[in-house]
Amino acid sequence: MSGAGSKKVAVVAGDGIGPEVIESALAVLDGAGAKFELIHVEIGLARWKKTGLAMSEEDLETLKECDCILFGAISTPPDPNYKSVLLRIRKELDLYANIRPFQSQDLDFIIVRENTEGLYSGLEEVGVEESHTMRVITRRGSERIAKKACELAARRKKLTIIHKSNVLKSDCLFLETCRAVAAGRGVLCDDMLVDAAAYNLVVNPQRFDVLVTTNLFGDILSDEAAGVIGSLGLCASANLGTDHALFEPIHGSAPDIAGKGVANPVGAIRSAAMMMQWLGEPEKARRMEAAVQRALACGAKTPDLGGDCGTADVTKAVVENLRIF
Repeated sequence: MSGAGSKKVAVVAGDGIGPEVIESALAVLDGAGAKFELIHVEIGLARWKKTGLAMSEEDLETLKECDCILFGAISTPPDPNYKSVLLRIRKELDLYANIRPFQSQDLDFIIVRENTEGLYSGLEEVGVEESHTMRVITRRGSERIAKKACELAARRKKLTIIHKSNVLKSDCLFLETCRAVAAGRGVLCDDMLVDAAAYNLVVNPQRFDVLVTTNLFGDILSDEAAGVIGSLGLCASANLGTDHALFEPIHGSAPDIAGKGVANPVGAIRSAAMMMQWLGEPEKARRMEAAVQRALACGAKTPDLGGDCGTADVTKAVVENLRIF
């Protein structure tokens, strides 16, 4: 998959079903004619169990030196001594914008999630009787995620700011900043409390176009949105910064089905397509997405979608459909 002067893509397969879905994504990229150098980096819980280290400083430098990262899934145990690898990567590479598109036959909306602040700030005190996590909202962080959301909304219909400012007063800064950015850019916007947004995602998801919100709210709402369109296994995401980018399916490592050959590879394949778009290969990205849609329409579905196909079956169907587009 390499070529002269090709870009470098760090491949982090990770834990659980991560290696399986990344293998599928790489097969589809190869079928689409992608040309770049793959740099495989082993990080995550499996490595931590073997070596006591989930990710080294050298690994982090390797990720920084590559043009972008294709990421599978990482397991993070509920252990106060284990620091989330993915959160560290997002912070170290300043991947502040998490873009999660959701599409089905009658739905098309995007959740834009601030990726480095909020309750995932990493500022915690963990005790036996009492623990504290600091929720960090800054004007700078709110402005730049609002700008990214407005870039998308300007090409679509409108922006909805999701918040909880009636209770969490730190959200007043987020809401006011997002409103100001949208007004300055002439983007039509409204706002909604996060609990109302969760309700409307189920009963009236068609009302949404581009949603922008804080870290934890975006994490939870995007999993709900995945359920609305059919499965976590269908959904992709991009983690974008000024200089770096990471692309990953939104599902977790799913250790309960790891190694069984039934993981849905579509989210990883679509993440790879988003990566191709970001790398300046829109035609390859378009072909990959079209091949996915046709494969699904023709019945190539894993058990999470009510089908009986395995991971390899779906991958093969997508690669075969690439020849049509």
